[in-house]
Amino acid sequence: MQKHHWTQVSEIELVYRSKIKAAERPAVKTSREAYQLLIREWDLDKIELLEQFKVLFLNQSNRVLGLLNVSSGGMTSTVADPRLIFSAALKAAACSLVLSHSHPSGNLKPSKNDEDLTRKMRESGKFLDIALLDHLILTRSGYFSFADEGLL
Repeated sequence: MQKHHWTQVSEIELVYRSKIKAAERPAVKTSREAYQLLIREWDLDKIELLEQFKVLFLNQSNRVLGLLNVSSGGMTSTVADPRLIFSAALKAAACSLVLSHSHPSGNLKPSKNDEDLTRKMRESGKFLDIALLDHLILTRSGYFSFADEGLL
C-alpha cells in the first residue's frame, strides 16, 4: 500500500481575469437592458430548438463581469446547477446575478420548475450575499421577467 504525505494535495487557485476595463463594461439596470444584452449572445439558430441556460454576473455598480453558458438541454428542459452557478459567481467576485433561459416553445409563462429554481437561487444567494436581480425567460420575440412581475 502506497503512503501519501499530508502535503500532497491539489492546490485550488481562484482567479478572475477581465480583458475589459471596468468603465467599458455594459451596465444592466433594467430587465430590458438584460434581455437586449443576452439575446445578442444567444445562438438564434437554437433558441427555438433547445432550452439553454445562461447567467450574467454583475459587480456592485451593476456592470457586467461576465456571462456563463451554464447548459444546453433538450426541447423542454435543461439543467441549472446552483453549485456551478455560485462557484462561478464567487470566482468572478460578483455582487449580483441575472438568470436566463430560453423556452423553445415560445411560451413566456414560467413553469413550476422555473419558479422553484428561482426561489432556490434567491435563497442560496442570500447566504453568500449575492443578490438575484432577475430571472428572464427568453424567446426570439420577447421575454418574461420574474422581477418585473413581482415574483422575486
